[in-house]
Amino acid sequence: MRAPLCLLLLVAHAVDMLPLNRRKKQVGAGQGGNCTGCVICSEENGCSTCQQRLFLFIRREGIRQYGKCVHDCPPGYFGIRGQEVNRCKKCGATCESCFSQDFCIQCKRRFYLYKGKCLPTCPPGTTAQQSTRECQEECELGPWGSWSPCTYHGKTCGSAWGLETRVREASRAGQEEAAACQVLSESRKCSIQRPCPGERSPGQKKGRREQRPRKDRKPDRKPPR
Repeated sequence: MRAPLCLLLLVAHAVDMLPLNRRKKQVGAGQGGNCTGCVICSEENGCSTCQQRLFLFIRREGIRQYGKCVHDCPPGYFGIRGQEVNRCKKCGATCESCFSQDFCIQCKRRFYLYKGKCLPTCPPGTTAQQSTRECQEECELGPWGSWSPCTYHGKTCGSAWGLETRVREASRAGQEEAAACQVLSESRKCSIQRPCPGERSPGQKKGRREQRPRKDRKPDRKPPR
């Protein structure tokens, strides 16, 4: 009778040790020896729960997956915060990097970025920029503006001739897009023909010197008789 009783005690002790072994596995080093920032970590799957403000990034290798807690999601992923866990979610198939699922920042090869979308070709009214892989809207120039005041070296007086300028700007809506358009301007010769305050006119001749006022002559004295 003592042998079966000892066997039962050994089985009961082994059952009590199972949760302890599982807890040790949860807080172990995990694959690659990195459980930094993890709340729960296992050797087989890495992190499954992260500390606050960290994102859970799950890397898949075939049928296996391994979790890691990161401060910033790697390229090709964006961070999304939830009530229970913050996760790194993969960008769209055509995005190299993205801000969210619906807004790309950089596109993969053979695609062009246009208003947060990655397109195979740029839409009408835009031009494909090969250097940046972006679609830039074509410039639509507005009417010419009014002529500026006629000036010569920044002054509106003091010379017979000067220059006046007018500008033709882009009429597109959107400050960022309009800034990329080239602003056209033209200048022409104009007449000033007026002196600055306190100066003589360029065509004005110098007058005679002002004569000093004569002193009153004394009356001639009669010679004495």
